[in-house]
Amino acid sequence: MVMLQRLRDFLSSPAPVKLPQVPDGTRYYAIGDIHGRLDLFEPMIAAVEEEIAAAPTCDHRIVLLGDLVDRGPDSAGVIARTRVWQQTRNVRVLAGNHEDMFLNAFNKPETLRHFLKHGGYETVLSFGLTAHELSTLPLEEIYDLYCARIPQSVRDYVAGFETMIRAGDYVFVHAGIDPARPLSEQKRSDLLWIRGGFLDHQGALEKVVVHGHTIFDHVMDCGNRIGIDTGAFRSGVLTALVLEGDQRRILQARASETGAIAMFHGDRPH
Repeated sequence: MVMLQRLRDFLSSPAPVKLPQVPDGTRYYAIGDIHGRLDLFEPMIAAVEEEIAAAPTCDHRIVLLGDLVDRGPDSAGVIARTRVWQQTRNVRVLAGNHEDMFLNAFNKPETLRHFLKHGGYETVLSFGLTAHELSTLPLEEIYDLYCARIPQSVRDYVAGFETMIRAGDYVFVHAGIDPARPLSEQKRSDLLWIRGGFLDHQGALEKVVVHGHTIFDHVMDCGNRIGIDTGAFRSGVLTALVLEGDQRRILQARASETGAIAMFHGDRPH
């Protein structure tokens, strides 16, 4: 009788939970908000390239989650380095809310004023405006210099950033999604700016959302979403989430107090 009950329990036990996964044969590197930290981006690229060289038969795909610009010291350098990397690798770039402000700042002086107050000051310095110009010239003249010194090719490049990338059971966006809408009906404004309503959502989502935008001390794996913005511009930690099959791990470029950069290879995120 006991054996029969055990057999019944075994036959009625639920099937193992299927873990989310990316398509077979692919490996995804999702890199969080860089925010002008070229000093962290360069060693991250080197670490990814080293892994690619060690697994040449794998289909490697790289996704930058947006906010390449603002706050850190070299937004222009990050953009230029990304364009170079795209010449040799499958690198796709998502638009973040800071790219949104960067582009809107070309519309009129008042939108530039808003941009400068929210991280754009460091960005315009990286494109050749000087601190003296920004502190002494009237806003209208700063606006004219902004439009003159940032090439149209850079503007067009940033304007071409994507808003959503799907990969198997995952979707990559900058900020998050509106849980009340299917992925096919998301608003650009939510994909680039949302926090409340998305971060607080406890239920399942159409796909596991990998996002940046909101800073956490460590990678935040909530089951339905994974936040990987570790605040590189102020913490000195740039994070990449690596997805292969149903496995997850992290890569981090970490700056020490001396300015030296070290790579950290971690297991499954928290």
